[in-house]
Amino acid sequence: MAVKTNEGSCCFRYRVAPKVKSMNSDRELWAELGMDVELHDKLMQTIDSSFREQVLAQTNRPSTMAYFDEAVHAAHGERVREIIAHREAGGKFVGTFCIFVPDELILALGGLPLALCGGTSFTEPYAERLMPRDICPLIKSTLGLAFSKTCPYAPLEDLSVGETTCDAKKKVWDFLAPRSHFHVMEVPQKKQPRDQRLWHEEVLALKDRLEAVTGRTLDREGLAAGIRLMNRKRRALQALNDFRKADRPPLSGLDALLVSQIALIDDVTRFCERCEALNEELAERVRQGIGVAALNAPRLMLSGCPSVLGNWKLHSVIESSGGLIVCDESCTGTRYYSHLVDETPTDLDGQIAALADRYLQIDCACFSPNTERLENVVALAREYRVSGVVHYVLQYCHGYNIEAVGLTSVLKKAGFRSLKINTDYSSEDTQQLKTRVEAFFEVHG
Repeated sequence: MAVKTNEGSCCFRYRVAPKVKSMNSDRELWAELGMDVELHDKLMQTIDSSFREQVLAQTNRPSTMAYFDEAVHAAHGERVREIIAHREAGGKFVGTFCIFVPDELILALGGLPLALCGGTSFTEPYAERLMPRDICPLIKSTLGLAFSKTCPYAPLEDLSVGETTCDAKKKVWDFLAPRSHFHVMEVPQKKQPRDQRLWHEEVLALKDRLEAVTGRTLDREGLAAGIRLMNRKRRALQALNDFRKADRPPLSGLDALLVSQIALIDDVTRFCERCEALNEELAERVRQGIGVAALNAPRLMLSGCPSVLGNWKLHSVIESSGGLIVCDESCTGTRYYSHLVDETPTDLDGQIAALADRYLQIDCACFSPNTERLENVVALAREYRVSGVVHYVLQYCHGYNIEAVGLTSVLKKAGFRSLKINTDYSSEDTQQLKTRVEAFFEVHG
């Protein structure tokens, strides 16, 4: 049964007993977890409404997208039951907030990793009761889910892992770190040899923390299996996004985004199987010349901040205005799947070093200088043959907002036009964004 606790931060005032009985309905499950069921109903209605209006309203979708549609609705139901079953079988549940956290380590030690970030404006007011209004909507949405007791994952976490990729997150972790089941990874701000050593030490520290939480000891066979599985996921996502380079892409940017969002919360093996099945259908659609947009539709890259589950607004605005997003340069895009972990080391130290090296290749805006990302964006723009780049900046995300200035200049020199969109999760500016996007198409085509 659900139990109250005063342990740690006010962010998480409800925890759950180790055993949760089998539930007859999702609402019974949420009640047993100590959630605000009525408020959660309203949250799900809000998400379902935007999902139907923005994602399901599309036409000519691949039939295998049905699984990913269902996964959205299963996220707070069947997926939660899977987590409960995993814990009752002796496994641990580890919540993460960033793609810098190596899922391979969690998997190798019998853990179940899952991204906890929120992408809905519905829960932001609950975070604003304690936190400032003028911080990143992703952070407010995520905290708001916990504050309002509408997150089914918070009561089940055996460990949460944060990271220092922005100032807002670092200060938020000050609220959460006193909890016994919270861990913070220090992400260096440069990539010099001493920064590489620091990051390697942080990966080792996470390993030690995970071993303490799971009661297991990391071995090379387990880590090799975790690396192979995550590399399989990345290869599946790479293959999917290669289809978006076609003259007539067989998949919309909205659907590609949905697949990436589900990748962050789904069972890894099952996701790989479903994504590979989708890739087979996409290959057939390419052979048949089936595209999702007009031949003359502007090909766009969306670059910058991530679009986590629940947030489809900007993708919908762009594609409902006649454009087609063929590349996502974000943490729910290329930064998530671009690099594989080297599988050749056979000793544990070598495996951990390879793991650390792979994750430090992520070109987040937290790094300075970040010429690596500027070069990568231009290379992607050429590879996907885009006609323009849309800089997606969540309000108060200073890293990507400032970096867009230099990136705009670099893109212009390379022959690419760009448009900066600074927005949040609300729908209030949708028509204004649509007007700006349509004007961008008219001027630059």
